[in-house]
Amino acid sequence: MTVPSHPWASVVIPIKDERDNLAPLTEGLLKVMDSHETSRTRPYEIIFVDDGSSDGSSEIMDRLAAQYPQVSTFHLDRNYGKTCALDAGFKQSTGELIVAIDGDLQQDSEDILKLMAYTDTYDVVCGWRLTREDGLVKMLSSRIANRVRNFYTHDGIHDTGCPLKIFRRPVLERITLLEGMHRFFPALALMHGFTVTEVPVRHYPRIHGVSKYGMGNRLFKSLYDLIAVRWMQTRVLRYDFRKGEGPVARG
Repeated sequence: MTVPSHPWASVVIPIKDERDNLAPLTEGLLKVMDSHETSRTRPYEIIFVDDGSSDGSSEIMDRLAAQYPQVSTFHLDRNYGKTCALDAGFKQSTGELIVAIDGDLQQDSEDILKLMAYTDTYDVVCGWRLTREDGLVKMLSSRIANRVRNFYTHDGIHDTGCPLKIFRRPVLERITLLEGMHRFFPALALMHGFTVTEVPVRHYPRIHGVSKYGMGNRLFKSLYDLIAVRWMQTRVLRYDFRKGEGPVARG
């Protein structure tokens, strides 16, 4: 039996000014991914997407890529925002499973293995930060946004903003990302008939760097984007062929 040589998993990390977090993050990810039994026979990849960093993160990412063969770095020519950085990383990835995680060390890399256990059953597995280690404003705006979003999208997810998620490749090949749509991954996946679940994960306070989100771009912008997602849900194309029928290959 021939063992596939392409990566079984891709870890995609959007980076904007996370200089002091990059080395410990990489070490943690390498340890976790190496511990998965699939890594004994197949490679994996870690993809950093530099979203216009200006604090020296770019050079550190390049050094990490030179040091570890599993790591690669792609530099955007300026800061485009998280959705663009994720989309760029997804398009560069080649794994059957795609892990998304932030570079702020507020998620525990070991929880990737916890989510992996559900990927045989679900197309998208989302982290759920039951205990948040954020400031009051950040927690309050996130809680309000989640409740309003769930009321309109009915995705059943408590914490769509948790950066830690795992996707099966067909999901990312099917959905189209627009600016701000990274906040609505579960709703977009469900809209196209994929299965979604969430799993409790750990959350830690930020030690290095600063948050890129505040009340304005977390609460108000996400509520504005919600209008677009709700419109998409009412317009998405859904159809199937009658049993025994289907597309005919021509050539």
